[in-house]
Amino acid sequence: MKVSVITFIVVVLLALVGGSGYMLHFSLGDSSGRDSLQAEQRLGTEYPHVKVWADSLRRTHVIRDTFITAQDGRRLHALFAPAEKATRRTAFVIHGYTCSAVYYLHIGYLFRETLGYNIFLPDLHAHGQSDGKMIQMGWKDADDMLEWLPVCNDLFRDSIDSEIIVHGTSMGGATAMNLSGKEDMNFVKAYIEDSGYTSVWDEFAYELDEQFGIPETPLLYTTSGLCKLLNGWSFGEANSVDMVRHCQKPMLFIHSDSDTFVPSWMVHPLYEAKHAPKELWIVPKSAHHEAYRDYPEEYAERVRSFIKEYVGD
Repeated sequence: MKVSVITFIVVVLLALVGGSGYMLHFSLGDSSGRDSLQAEQRLGTEYPHVKVWADSLRRTHVIRDTFITAQDGRRLHALFAPAEKATRRTAFVIHGYTCSAVYYLHIGYLFRETLGYNIFLPDLHAHGQSDGKMIQMGWKDADDMLEWLPVCNDLFRDSIDSEIIVHGTSMGGATAMNLSGKEDMNFVKAYIEDSGYTSVWDEFAYELDEQFGIPETPLLYTTSGLCKLLNGWSFGEANSVDMVRHCQKPMLFIHSDSDTFVPSWMVHPLYEAKHAPKELWIVPKSAHHEAYRDYPEEYAERVRSFIKEYVGD
């Protein structure tokens, strides 16, 4: 009997270890869509006019690449382009999960062509041309953004600092919110988060149930522990609700009521945790991170109005 019990325990533990390794690889090691070529192809399919625009700016060397070395030695990449007319205002655009800066040139298009801003788009850890093996879900990425922001400011400042508006979508929205609780830079003026999640734990628990019909106990606990061992952070500590509580700058929250990847209920505790100034736009009948594609004119007007109200013309 004792041997059978021990055997059962060993089998269960091995299954948990194997399941945890699989889940961590599935969620943080997925390489689909992370390289710039795939992102460029996706941009051409979903936003063909933006692809034509981006190709034109590349040919004339308006869009350029820049690299920095992070404190831990990783090489990080970003795209940037000055506005057509000189301006102090810059949009710092953070891309989403398993994507790259290239695809988010559609948001760059919004800010540069519609609003007249300079644009700066970093590749997150293990995305695009930035080094790294495992996705960091916007948690450790926020620290990389702290290294990028002064670089962005120096690119576009003249005798005085630029005015930076941070915009993030999906995992980029989580990155922006996590950043907002850490940064204290006078040139960062406001935040826009689109389709971000409350915490990595909440997002993975939702997806575990939605995609596989598996409860969070015990697999999410063991996978989170493995993530802590390998990446230095757990799913529970990667909590954007806690971070926005510390944000003192204006934030616009955008979320679709039809989002089935990051459910719309998540935006409400985020919005409630944020002290004023803040605004909330619930987008009707739009899928995850597709509000700009579905409502480009209203999206631009909401962004313009928010910045005018809290930052100025």
